[in-house]
Amino acid sequence: MPVATAGLALQPRIDPDARDKILSAMYKIKVTSPTTDDNIAIAICAGVFGLTAMLLVFAWCNYNYRPIRAKNLTWTTLIYLSTVLWFLGNIPSNGHVRIVGAWSNCKLWIIWFRVFFCYVFATMCIVRFYALDRVFNQKKPFTVWSSLISGGAVIILNVTYCLVNQLISGSLTIEYVPSLEVCNVTQAFRIAALTFMWIIWAAVGVLFFRLRNIQSTFNEFYESIAIFAVIIGLLIESSITNLYYIYYILEKRRRIQKTVVDMAAANLVIWLFIGYPVFMCIFRREKYEQQWLEKLAQDSPNHAFNNNNITNNGTSYAKMNDNFESTFYNDQRLGSMDMSTLDYNNGHHPFSNNSHPLNIESALNGEPIFDGNALPSAMRNNLHIQRPEMNPPVMFATAGYMGPNSNGRHVI
Repeated sequence: MPVATAGLALQPRIDPDARDKILSAMYKIKVTSPTTDDNIAIAICAGVFGLTAMLLVFAWCNYNYRPIRAKNLTWTTLIYLSTVLWFLGNIPSNGHVRIVGAWSNCKLWIIWFRVFFCYVFATMCIVRFYALDRVFNQKKPFTVWSSLISGGAVIILNVTYCLVNQLISGSLTIEYVPSLEVCNVTQAFRIAALTFMWIIWAAVGVLFFRLRNIQSTFNEFYESIAIFAVIIGLLIESSITNLYYIYYILEKRRRIQKTVVDMAAANLVIWLFIGYPVFMCIFRREKYEQQWLEKLAQDSPNHAFNNNNITNNGTSYAKMNDNFESTFYNDQRLGSMDMSTLDYNNGHHPFSNNSHPLNIESALNGEPIFDGNALPSAMRNNLHIQRPEMNPPVMFATAGYMGPNSNGRHVI
């Protein structure tokens, strides 16, 4: 008779039908061993992850496309890899395979794949949004060292939590029951894991709130709201499933539902990060980039004269009011200046080269947010960048960076 291994002991492998009957009688539910439906669900989920991988490959192949370059592809890719390993842990953890052989190492798959990489996914999202908060709200660079320190903190925090659970007795956390081919997960472990996850995403929510001041060019605040809504929905679903339907892995419909929901949420987050600029790169490449750069130019002078946010140490982003108009510096000194225009005829754009004044990617790598030399001369009287000689001095209109006039010239 085939045998199942539990440590050094050998146990007779139970017949699947007999197992289903025993567990159904024990827990008063309809227990179903893994079937073809589980394999189909795994294949579909793997296909979606493959599609997201293609999205990332395309983004890397078009890294020089500026709307894509502003999305911090390195961290987004690492977040994606954490979701793949999280999904791998879900396969045995959610009961899609018979828990025998290599699959019977319950602590490995549940703690070090499912829980660990689910936490890595969450904490790396924190780091990604912290980088934006540091650059745009704290006015500090997110350097290579900042990235390494943040990544190290993510690993240490999650490894410590999982290592503690690994060392605790299986009777208090997770243990394998070879006679029934199941991983027994205690309620205390479920509650602790879910509580830690809620704490992590509460921290993400704080960062999301702080990102509301980022200019519309980068659209991070609206993306953050969507991502936060997806994750909160996932947390609610996970909490209900793990605390109310505690034997869900034995029920075919519920375990498939849980795996598919986790997969959909994880992939949707990646698509929310970079899907839109990739889509625009495919279908409206040049036009969208030009619009993106024009909006970048529109944001640039606005923040330079934000009375509330200007500091002596750097340049801040302007916070838009309820009418989506900039809060400009209303100073009498500006009233004596003359108007100046920028020529955009023949499709020319001041940031048509590879350098533009608001370079997110450069800022995240420790370089200044602004490149004063990339600014049009009419926009170079930001005191926190430089004070070029101008003849005559220019005046920024209180209405902000305006659209083109009938003669095709943009007016500041």
